[in-house]
Order: sequence, then structure tokens, then C-alpha cells
Amino acid sequence: MGSPRTVVIVNPRSQGGQAGKDWPYLAERIRRSVAFDEALTRAPGDATRLAREALRGGAERVIALGGDGTINEVVNGFFEDGAPIAPHAAMGLVPYGTGGDFRKTVRVPKDLDDAVAILAADRRRTIDVGRLDLTTADGGRAVRMFVNIASFGMSGVVDRLVNKSKKRFGRLSFLAATTRGMLRYDNQRVRITFDGNAADALEMTINTVAVANGRYFGGGMMVAPDAELDDGFFDVVAIGDVGFLDMVIKSRRLYAGTHLSTKEVSARRARVVTAEPASPGEVVELDVDGETPGQLPATFTIVPQALSVVVPG
Repeated sequence: MGSPRTVVIVNPRSQGGQAGKDWPYLAERIRRSVAFDEALTRAPGDATRLAREALRGGAERVIALGGDGTINEVVNGFFEDGAPIAPHAAMGLVPYGTGGDFRKTVRVPKDLDDAVAILAADRRRTIDVGRLDLTTADGGRAVRMFVNIASFGMSGVVDRLVNKSKKRFGRLSFLAATTRGMLRYDNQRVRITFDGNAADALEMTINTVAVANGRYFGGGMMVAPDAELDDGFFDVVAIGDVGFLDMVIKSRRLYAGTHLSTKEVSARRARVVTAEPASPGEVVELDVDGETPGQLPATFTIVPQALSVVVPG
């Protein structure tokens, strides 16, 4: 049996444009171990379109070369209207972006040769995917899939600020945007329902709520330390009415994943989460794997065993 037909989707803008400059060198290194066709993105949304074209053209693997935003776009290319295009195809990754949160959960290393060796071995794991039915900025509706974490509140504001920045300084970009976001953001009141149980709904003032399939977001924060990619549930972690100084003091616990024991943080598991502003018309921004596609009201639904991913042995 031959090697699976592979397409590598490259975001030349990853790492502040460094990926585009490095691509000829990277391509030569990858081709030593893995035969592939290449497709380079030029604008937001291209990676989704290119992944769909590759899968419809018979690709058996689609590899995302970039950061978390590129991975999210490629994942969305595996689906149309929430349904898989090629159920037997797999996604792989070559980490090369500012954000590297999803790769930590699947344990794909940043080292290029190590990442390529994982692709060459082609060991696969089937994972859950999140479906997000959201409200767009103009009040319309849209569907986004996500493999890692979707969240709302301060994280959406931070993401918008990160994506406006040049991202040249990696984690420093996230830290600077987080600081600006915390200073600008006023905690918001939301209503959250779990698995359709209205009697169990929460109305609370939040800093950030993470609806997590993976464990890390925001440039290395282990917001959902108990999350598993294939257990059929989201881990929903709510950071309550916490102010700027409290967030700064507790940020070390967030990176270490030891924040769940603090009184301002609550966690529970659910298959379906619906969230809306407590005051109609208030804008509560979403963050989806490092992108900002819209706002609440939104519904998050786990789709079990929906995507095959190439992982370490």
C-alpha cells in the first residue's frame, strides 16, 4: 500500500510572514520524508476553501502548516454545513505559527524534523469536533467547526486585538494584547444552558467562559486541564467576576492549569452549551481557535469522533 495522497496547505503569513520566507527550505525538508502537493493561502478563508478542494480532489491527508488560526480554517474545510466531506481523510499539522495551543494537546512538537517524522509514520487518532452556531456582527447566523477551544467574553476582545497586531513577537503579542484587553474589558452578564436543561441554566457575570475540546488557549494557558479530545464532552470552564489585578495575580495558575480550585472559577461537562447575553443587544464577542467570527447568542455542540488526526506514536 502506497503513501496516502497528501496536500500541505501553507499560510505564508504565519509567524509574521516568516513562514512564507522559509517555505522553500521547509518544503525541501518535508519532501525528504513525505510526498505532497502544496497550496498557499493568500487571504483569510483560503485554507478552508483549499482543504475542501483537496478533499474533493481525492486527498487522503491535508496538512496545515501555520498556527492555530490556520488549523481552524483547515478543519472547517473537512466539513460543509457541519457534515464531513471525506470521512476517511485525516488532518496533520506542521506547527509554524504565533499560536501553538492545539499542537500541545495532541503533543505534536515544534521541531520540524520531529513533526515530519510523525507525518511519515501516519498514526491516526479519531477526535471529537465542536460545532458552533453563532451570531455574526451584522446579526446573521453562521456555522464554524473547531477542534480546540471556543470561548467568549474577554478572550474575544483579546483575540481581536492580537489579530490587529503584527504578531511578530509570538507569545509577547498575546501577552501585550491580553493586558490591553483586560484593561479595556468590563465583565459581562450572560445566561448559559447545559444540554438543554433550562432548570439548570446559569446567569452569571463572567470574565471569560471556555467551551473546551482541547486544553490550551490564549498562547499557552491550560484553561481546561481535564479536557479530552475524544470523550464526547466539552469541558466548560467559567472564569467569573474577576478584575484586572486578580487576573494578573492568577495568570500563573492559568498557565499551570491549577486555577480550577479557586472560588471564582467553575467547571462542568456538557454535550451542548447555549449562551446569550443577559441583556439583549449587548455584544459578547467570541474567540474560536484564535479567530473572532462573531458574538453571542451561540450554541456549541460536540460532534463525537468526527475527525481523524495524525498524532505521535
